Order: sequence, then C-alpha cells, then structure tokens
Amino acid sequence: MPRFNRRAFIRTNSLALTGIAFGGLSFKGFKKYQPKLSFSTLGCPDWSFEKIINFASANQYAGIEFRCLMRELDLTKCKPFNSPENIQITMSLLQEKGLKIVDLGSSATMHIKDPIERKKTMDEGRRFIDLASQLKCPYIRVYPNNLPKDQDPSDTFILISNGLKELGDYAKTKGVKVLMETHGDLVHTADIRKLMELTNHSEVGLIWDIVNMWSITKEPPLQVYNALQKYIYHTHIKDIRFVGANMQHVLFAEGESPIFEAIDILAKHNYKGYYSFEWEKMWHPEIGEPEIALPDYSKKMMAHFK
Repeated sequence: MPRFNRRAFIRTNSLALTGIAFGGLSFKGFKKYQPKLSFSTLGCPDWSFEKIINFASANQYAGIEFRCLMRELDLTKCKPFNSPENIQITMSLLQEKGLKIVDLGSSATMHIKDPIERKKTMDEGRRFIDLASQLKCPYIRVYPNNLPKDQDPSDTFILISNGLKELGDYAKTKGVKVLMETHGDLVHTADIRKLMELTNHSEVGLIWDIVNMWSITKEPPLQVYNALQKYIYHTHIKDIRFVGANMQHVLFAEGESPIFEAIDILAKHNYKGYYSFEWEKMWHPEIGEPEIALPDYSKKMMAHFK
C-alpha cells in the first residue's frame, strides 16, 4: 500500500478514537469546519510577488504569510510594500485573487539587551506594524528568543515582556496584534505561559509553532493547547523526522511529529486562525522544491478535513 494511503488509514482510525476522547469530534463535525490555509514565503524564497499570489490562488490557499520576498527579509524594502502607491496595487491584486496577507514575519527579537541593538530590533517591529496596518494584515511575528546563560532568566523574561508590551502599545491604534512565535529557547509551555501572564497585553499573543515546541519538549499537543489556548492567534505547521539526533524537514504528513493531533485539537475548539505551512526552503535549500511541497500541503489538509 502506498505510504500516504497507509498513513491516511492510520489517521482515520486515530481520528475516530480522538473524537471519542474529545467528546464527539467526528467527520461530520469536520465537514462543518472550514480550515483556513496559508503558507509562509520562506517556502518559496525565489518567487516573485506575482508568482506567489497566482500559485496560492490556484492551490486552495486563502492567505499568505510574508517572511521574505526574493530573499529580502526586510519587507518594507520590497517593491510591493515600499510606497503607498505600490501597496495600493498590491491590495488590488490580492483582492482580485481572493487572498489576504495573514501575517508579516519580522526578525525583531525581544531578548536583546544591548541598547543600540535593542533600538534596532524595536524599530524593525514598529516598521512591520506600520506596514501590516497599511496592508490590513492582522498580525506581525516577533521572536522571544534566547535565554542567555550569563544572565538571570528572570531578567531576560522581563526584557522580553517589556519588548512585547512596548510593541503592543504601538500596535494598539493600528489594528494589528504582535504575536510571539514559540521559538528559540522559549518552547516549554510553562515558560511561555509565564511570559504571557507577565506581559498581559491585549495586543500581544502567540504563534503556536507546534513542531518547534514538540521537537524539543515532546510535550503532548493537548497539554500545550490547554495551557496556552487563549493566547493562540496563528499557527505554523510543518513536519519532521529524526535521523539519530538530527532533525530533518519532510513533506507534510510524512514525518513523526504529532501534527495532526494538534490540528484536530484546534479544529475541535473551532480555531478561527490560519494553518500556515512553514516549508523552510530559505534556511534549508536541500529540501524539496516549493512546486511540490506547497500544493502537497493544501491537498493533504483538505483531504484530512473531508
């Protein structure tokens, strides 16, 4: 039996059991639930803006998460986003295709202590908030990101929290939320919960990168969701397998992460955000081409929910 069919058979039976465990989630219930799919442009770092939106429209995607464009990470420098006139053209093109920009992935990093470098990272966060506001994009992504060994963790938590609150205050009148990705050293549920409670800001939330967390902590998705659900606005979806101690990125549903378990928990709780596929071609050029990986994801997700 082909690999995907075998996996689909296993998932089908697992879902039936999951439905019982969750109190009745069923395939009938899934039919009423329409997942919103997006992908990160990390997966297609060499594509033009026009190719990205045409491909998204043709492959069952409703949104796009911009992390880079033609390998430029500072989106404010990219032609589709670098002037009011170009932004207007961009918005018209997206509307024609029935697409939305669902997140802008900044590189702003909240743990940085050095005053000069911290100003640079906070300025980037503000630039991305301004751009997101012009694009009617609801979220920007920031990193927590590290817990330096030469610094008291409590001090680092305060630095990260203060950065989130500062950007949250800036975003308050812009119609944008600042979402911290579960990333770097901040992947343990207890640490993330502590940081969110310390921040306690209406315009600050989380991107749940399921595999970023699970690959290190092995915490069950239900445990993570129960602790963090009120903070989750966006998700990053990918799959991996381990070869010895090394982690390899693989096509969606071809790995060993509990990715469908997490997706089904979100669906059961009527998660309204996007399931954003993060195929990290920008950082891992050895992995498969976007022409294969991106349509593979949307087909498998749609099949799963049908």
